[in-house]
Amino acid sequence: MDVIYLDFNATTPCDPRVVEAMLPFFNLEFANPASRQHGPGRAAFMALENARKTVAQSIGARSATEIIFTSGATESNNLALKGVANDPTTRGRHLITQATEHPAVLEVMTRLRTQGWDLTILGVDKDGRIDPEVVAAAIRSDTALISIMLANNETGVIQPIATIAEAAHSRGIIVHCDAAQAPGKIPVDVGKLGVDLLSLSGHKCYGPKGSGALFVRRQTPPLRLEALQHGGGHEQDLRSGTPNLPAAVGLAAALQLADGRLDRTAADVGNLRDHFEDRIRDTVPGVVVNGEGAPRLPNTSNIAFPGIDGEALMASLPDLAISSGSACASVHPEPSKVLLAMGLPKKLAAGALRISLGRTNTAEEVQRAALRIAEEVHRLRR
Repeated sequence: MDVIYLDFNATTPCDPRVVEAMLPFFNLEFANPASRQHGPGRAAFMALENARKTVAQSIGARSATEIIFTSGATESNNLALKGVANDPTTRGRHLITQATEHPAVLEVMTRLRTQGWDLTILGVDKDGRIDPEVVAAAIRSDTALISIMLANNETGVIQPIATIAEAAHSRGIIVHCDAAQAPGKIPVDVGKLGVDLLSLSGHKCYGPKGSGALFVRRQTPPLRLEALQHGGGHEQDLRSGTPNLPAAVGLAAALQLADGRLDRTAADVGNLRDHFEDRIRDTVPGVVVNGEGAPRLPNTSNIAFPGIDGEALMASLPDLAISSGSACASVHPEPSKVLLAMGLPKKLAAGALRISLGRTNTAEEVQRAALRIAEEVHRLRR
C-alpha cells in the first residue's frame, strides 16, 4: 500500500546530505574526540568542535561553548530543568510552566514537585497561547525557573517567548525553552528570544535520531547546572560519556541545511497546510481547527471532527500516516491533554487529528489526504 506520510512532527527522514556528512565518522574517521594524544583523535575533536560552532551559529549563540551535545530534546530538557533544580546555588524552590508543554518538560516538573519543589502550571487561552502577563503575575520571590516551549508539537502554536523572558529576567529568573519543533520551520535565535537554556532535537529537522543539544547561555554570574551523569567530564562536565560524533555532525548538517532553505520551506509547506485546511472545511461541516487564532508553525494542522472518535478515524485510514497527538503520548490513547487544556470538550478532543507536513509532501498528496479523511468522516458519521 502506498502510504502518504503526514507525521513530520513525530519524526522526519534523515536528509541524504546529512547521512553523507555523517558516514565518514562511522568507519573512516572513527577516533574518539577525547583521545587528543594522537592525530586521529585530534581530527575527531576538531570535527566535533566544528559541529558545535555550526549549531551555535544556526541558533544565534555568541559562542560555541554555549552548546552541549545530548541525545535529543528529552535529555536536553532533563539536563536543563534538573540541572537548575539540583544545583546548590539555585535560589528559591518555585517553578513555572504551562499546561500544554511536552511530556519531556511536564513530567520532569511534576517529578521535581515530589522532591519538594513548588510547581505552578499555567493555563492557556482557547487557541493554546499563554498570556505573558499571566506568567508575570505567577512569578514569586522564590521563583527559580520558568519553562515555556517555543512551538507546540500538537497544534503548532507559537508562544511569545521573548516577552516572557524579558519579564522573567527583570526579576532575575532563569528561562528555559523547548524548541524541538522549531528549526527548519521558523527562525530560532537565542539572542532575540532572550532565553537562558534552549533544547534542540535533530530528528525533528531531517537529522538523525539520537542527536540533540542544549544551549546554555554564558553570562555573569555564570549559569550553573548539576550534571545528570558523571564519569569523564565530557561536554564541559555536563554530560560525561564518549561523544557521539556522527550524531553531532548530523545535527549540525541538518540545522545548516534547514537555515539555508527556511523561507522557501515555510512558504511552500504553509501553502500546502492552508490548502489542506480549506479542503477539509469545504467537504466536512463543523470541523474545528485548533489554534488557528494564534501564530502557528506553517506545517502543522490540528483538526477536530465533532461526533468522530480520532482513533477509529485513524484506523480507517491505513493509507495515511497521521496521529492524534504527541508521538510520545501515543501509548496512552486518551484525549489530548493539550486540547483539553485549550478548553475543548473531551468528546471533541477525542475526535482530533494532527497532520504535520514536511518538505517532501506534494500538493497531490495533500489533496488526496484531505479527500480520504473527508470520505472516512462521512462514512463513520453515517
